[in-house]
Amino acid sequence: MQAIEGWRNHARDEPAAAETMQADADATYGTAAAEGQRGDRMREFGFEQLGLVLVVASLVAMLSRRIGLPYTAGLVLAGMALALFPAGAELPLSRELIFNVFLPPLIFEAALQLKWDRFRQQMPLTVVLAFLGVAVSAAVVAIGMRVGLGWSWLGAAFFGVLIAATDPVSVIAAFKEMRAEPRLRIVVESESLLNDGVAAVGFALLAGVAAGTPLSAGAVALSFGWTVLGGLIFGAATAAVILLIAGRTEDHLVEITLTTVAAWGSFLVAEHFHASGVFSALIAGLIVGNIGWMGSISDTGREHVVGFWEYAAFLANSCLFILIGSHEAHQPIALLTAALGLAIVLTLIGRAAAIYPLAFLFRATTLRLPATYQHVLVWGGLRGAVGLALALAVPGTVAERADIIVLTFGVVAFSIFVQGLTMPPLIRRWRLTRPAGEPDEH
Repeated sequence: MQAIEGWRNHARDEPAAAETMQADADATYGTAAAEGQRGDRMREFGFEQLGLVLVVASLVAMLSRRIGLPYTAGLVLAGMALALFPAGAELPLSRELIFNVFLPPLIFEAALQLKWDRFRQQMPLTVVLAFLGVAVSAAVVAIGMRVGLGWSWLGAAFFGVLIAATDPVSVIAAFKEMRAEPRLRIVVESESLLNDGVAAVGFALLAGVAAGTPLSAGAVALSFGWTVLGGLIFGAATAAVILLIAGRTEDHLVEITLTTVAAWGSFLVAEHFHASGVFSALIAGLIVGNIGWMGSISDTGREHVVGFWEYAAFLANSCLFILIGSHEAHQPIALLTAALGLAIVLTLIGRAAAIYPLAFLFRATTLRLPATYQHVLVWGGLRGAVGLALALAVPGTVAERADIIVLTFGVVAFSIFVQGLTMPPLIRRWRLTRPAGEPDEH
C-alpha cells in the first residue's frame, strides 16, 4: 500500500507533467484536428513508403538471423529509427489498419498451419486459459489501476481487458523463430489466438457501457454468445463456400485467390455483423488447412498456397512492427514512469494470476503443464498490435483514454524488448526447443 500511495503522491506532486502528457496524447490521438492529421498521413502513405518498409524489413530479417536478434524486436527498432531519421517516412497506425488489413492474414496463416488433431487435444486447456484467464487477468489489472492511480472503473476496465490478452501476432512470430517444442508452441499459440478473441468481446461490451447501453446478465450472455458463436459460424460458412468453389479448379492462382477471400472475407463479414472476426478467421483457417487439403485444394496447389501465406504473414508482420516502432518513438513515456511501472507490474501479476492457478486445475490430467511451460506462458505472453488497436479504439468519452493509449504503447515496448529478448535464452536454458533438423510441424 505504501508503494501505491507513492504513485498517487507522484501524480499529485507533478501536475505539470501530467498536464503535458495529457496535452501531448490529446494532440496525437484525442482531437478532431488530430483525426484529420492522421487522415492526411494515411493518404500520404503510398508506394514509396511501402517500398521503404519492404526494403527495411528485408535487411532487418537478414541482420536479425545473423546476430540472433528476435525479428520483431529488430523491426520495432527499425521503425523507431525511421521515425527519428530527418527524412524518415510518416507512417500511419490506426485501429482500422491493424484490424482490417494486418490481423486477418496473420490469424488465417497461423490457423492454416495448425493440425486439427493437436489443436483439439489441447482445446480444453487452451479454452480455460483463454476465457477464464482473460477475465482473471483483466480483473487484477483493473483493480490495480483503480486503487493505484485512482482511475474510474470504466477506464480501468478498458485497460485491463485490452492488456489482458496476449497478442497472437507477437507470440506466433516469436515462437516460430525460437523453434519451440511442438506441444509448447501449440498451447502458447492456440491460447493466444483464443484469448485475443475473448478480449475483443469484452472490449465490445465495455464500449456499449461507455455509450450508455444498459447491461444485464442476460444481455451480456447473449452478446458474448453471439460474438463467439457468430464468429465461428461466419468463418465456417465462408470456408465451406470457398472450398466448394476451389474444388472445381486446379489452377493454383485461383486457389490462392480464393483462400485470400476466405481470410479477409471471414474476418470482415463477422465484424460487420458484430461477431468476432478473430474467431471467424481462426475457424476459416483451420477448415482450409485441414479439410481443404483433402481434395478441395489440389496437391500441386497446396505448396503454392502455403508459400503464399507464409509470405503474406511475413509482409504483414514486417509492416505492422515497423509501424509500431515508428509510433513508439514519439510516445511521451518518460512522463509516465511511475504509472508505466505500475501498469507493467500489474500486467505481469495479472498474467501469473491467470496461468498458475488455472494450470493447477489440470495437474492430474493428460493436459498437465510442466512448470517450465507455465513460466513460458507467463513471461512469453507478449503484447503487441491487438492491444494497441483496442487502445486506439477506446471511446473518447472515457476520461483516461489518452493515458490508456500511452500506457499501452509502454507495456508493448516492455513486452517486445524485455520479454521478447529474454525469451530465446530462457527457452534454450529450459531445453524447450526442437532438435535441429526436426520439421516445423504443430
